Amino acid sequence: MAAAYRSLRQRGLVTARRGQGTRVAAVPPLRVERAAELPAGVRDLASGNPDERLLPPLGDALRRVDPSHKLYGGEAKLSELVSLARADFDRDGIGGEVAITGGALDAIERLLQTELRPGDAVVLEDPSWPRIGDLVHALGLVVEPVSLDARGLEPDELAAALRRGARAVIATPRGQNPTGAAVDPKRAAELREVLAGHPDVLVIEDDYVGWVSGAPYVSARAPAGRWAVVRSLSKVLGPDLRIALVAGDPLTVSRIEGRQRLGPGWVSHLLQRLAAEVLLDPDTTPRLAETETTYTTRRRALVDALAARGMEARGDSGIGVWIPLPDEAAVVRELLVQGWAVSPGERYRFRSAPGIRVTTTALEPDEAEAFADALASLRAAPAGTYAG
Repeated sequence: MAAAYRSLRQRGLVTARRGQGTRVAAVPPLRVERAAELPAGVRDLASGNPDERLLPPLGDALRRVDPSHKLYGGEAKLSELVSLARADFDRDGIGGEVAITGGALDAIERLLQTELRPGDAVVLEDPSWPRIGDLVHALGLVVEPVSLDARGLEPDELAAALRRGARAVIATPRGQNPTGAAVDPKRAAELREVLAGHPDVLVIEDDYVGWVSGAPYVSARAPAGRWAVVRSLSKVLGPDLRIALVAGDPLTVSRIEGRQRLGPGWVSHLLQRLAAEVLLDPDTTPRLAETETTYTTRRRALVDALAARGMEARGDSGIGVWIPLPDEAAVVRELLVQGWAVSPGERYRFRSAPGIRVTTTALEPDEAEAFADALASLRAAPAGTYAG
């Protein structure tokens, strides 16, 4: 009987957790959502897109891209892009090896596939980006939600999750989606102390908005052990550049690349060359600095406008603001009627309190005042307004 259960666990058909017995594994179908077309005149503060007007132009870089073919058997990683990645990681004191993947989620999926087995638990921030949770469930893994404050994961809750047997941690060092949390040195030291007692746990830092986050990179991973830092170019150079730069310990990176060879093999060299051309352009660095400043100004404008109206909001870094609200679904509906599309918090939450996420990348300060007025008017309205 024990051998039969072991075989079922190895095939991912059942899961076994300490104190909870053995259960049939739930591997749900992937959720594929089509972007809803917004009514005419509605301001989109829900999509999470960067401001297209601030992205580096691609025209000149495309004309400079070497169009020669990449054949089987050559180097999978473009040396120029690897050098740029190493220089960027070195500036933040990040060593290790470098991999190039087809975006942040691609990197995270390969990390989880090679390191974990169905039924293993993964620590996720609560609240966190919905697609991370979807990915964890789709791989037959178990979400272990850990709450966070403005400085990142709560150390005591993380320690408890690791004692319960979590095998991996996915955390955002800055620009946390949806709360804008950013890890500071004091919290990082506390988290490193917790993680140091679990050297076999894989720590993934999803630094998806790094260069335009409005906060410094502070690592919470332990000095030794299994780790990876993932930096996507989607919010920085544009969502259609499906590339992420990954640093990690040698074994972890070798497993990412080994799993990559069994799938697409490599990230298109045309995309890698384009990314390298844009990053090498002397105008790109000052443009990204200006973008970071603009995003910070817009984010703070909304937080300040809400505070002036007596409303709490969180947005210390990143590209959005989290607003705690008791009746998030009703607020989302009422704001849409008033011409504002925002994201309902239920998509992001596991056990945390309700709220809404507002993308601020393209929200000008005067618009922030108008949005804050609209939200304040809902708060002041009779309760019957929310219920219809």
